Amino acid sequence: MVDAITVITIALLIGGIVGAVVPLLPSGLLSLVGLGLYWWHSDFTEPGIVTVAVLALLGAAALFIEFFGGSIAAKAGGASWGTTAAAAAVGIVLMIVTGPLGLLAGLFGTVFLLEFVRDGELEASTRSALYATVGVLASTATQVLLTGSILVGFLVAVFLF
Repeated sequence: MVDAITVITIALLIGGIVGAVVPLLPSGLLSLVGLGLYWWHSDFTEPGIVTVAVLALLGAAALFIEFFGGSIAAKAGGASWGTTAAAAAVGIVLMIVTGPLGLLAGLFGTVFLLEFVRDGELEASTRSALYATVGVLASTATQVLLTGSILVGFLVAVFLF
């Protein structure tokens, strides 16, 4: 029989996957909390320490990518840190008001405008804006893969071994 903690753990791990796609829902954190809750409930015996360490590392990577993936991509595209910070703020506000498309549009538009004002180069501004926007999409996909791997790894470790 499956107990309530196991159900809550699985719900948190699924919430981690959903959080990768739904803005303002912390994907990696939900996965880490679910993993930690189950491990604590099992008196730190199930799953084993190596499994917990690997899954926790995946959760930490998802958390890092969630917070810094878009910024790193924008910087790789040539945007300044100031532009990246402004774009993140505008993107978050627009995301709250209009949803994920507002995030992407706000991010692209802000990076493009601020970089164009800073350098006056159309091609470089466009490249920076594209890098930032694709970076956010890539970080979302990466988070889904990482949190999905945590769920699958947990289920395999707990129910098959």
